[in-house]
Amino acid sequence: MEKGPFSVEWLAQSSCGGIQPIAAAHQPCSLPGATDMLRCREAADRSGPRQEAETGSGAVPGRPRTKFSAAQLEELERSFREQRYIGTSEKRRLAAVLNLTQSQIKTWFQNRRMKFKRQTQDAR
Repeated sequence: MEKGPFSVEWLAQSSCGGIQPIAAAHQPCSLPGATDMLRCREAADRSGPRQEAETGSGAVPGRPRTKFSAAQLEELERSFREQRYIGTSEKRRLAAVLNLTQSQIKTWFQNRRMKFKRQTQDAR
């Protein structure tokens, strides 16, 4: 049978993440470029989901979680009781008063609205 342009071998050679012959997964194979395929596969395996499982955290690396102080939470809750959706000027004012970024204020309000929504749905 003639190998068409989309044979398993062709796909395995055309990209590292593509389908590979079963032999390539377990032992070196005699196909041209097999060592390159194995190196690509090993590199992909090292940087894949297993690394996440080994570190024990599914969190995206970046900024650490903000721990709000009691005073900050009190002021944020007071503002939320007055108005669930925060305006730009109020966001700026709260950020300055509470020593937080406007992005942190915005995110807190989004999360607080979702908490409020869950609480009202559970109460029904």
